[in-house]
Amino acid sequence: MTLRPGLLLAAGLSAVLAVAATAQPADHIKARHELMEQNGKDTKAGFAMVQGKTPFDAAAALAILTRMNGVANNFGKHFPKGTETGGGTEAAPAIWEKPAEFQAALAKFQKDTAAAVAAKPADAAALGQVLGTVAANCKSCHESFRVKKG
Repeated sequence: MTLRPGLLLAAGLSAVLAVAATAQPADHIKARHELMEQNGKDTKAGFAMVQGKTPFDAAAALAILTRMNGVANNFGKHFPKGTETGGGTEAAPAIWEKPAEFQAALAKFQKDTAAAVAAKPADAAALGQVLGTVAANCKSCHESFRVKKG
């Protein structure tokens, strides 16, 4: 049996959403960490295609962008009050101190990843364009809303 990237995405996001429904603070911290870990892996895999380190594969590129959009649409659910500290969180206090700014950054992440999926890049150059936009958004958010540990 061949596993399709879309099915893996659905299974992974379903597990994260199940956590959101009944989560304790540590569950939210773990879920957002796992979502960002996946996002980091996808970013690296996408840029490996852009840089020619791995062959460009349109289906794989679309799966990467689709997962990133799934992260964008679920990440914001994991910042309730009470998850500001503990569990090795890298979430900056600004998330709770400036909620409108955080929501705006999240909305931009969602918009950028949705546009990347809709673009359906057909070659490495097109993937580089949309991934560059998404990565710039990630960098900006990390600068404002993430505390680097260690």
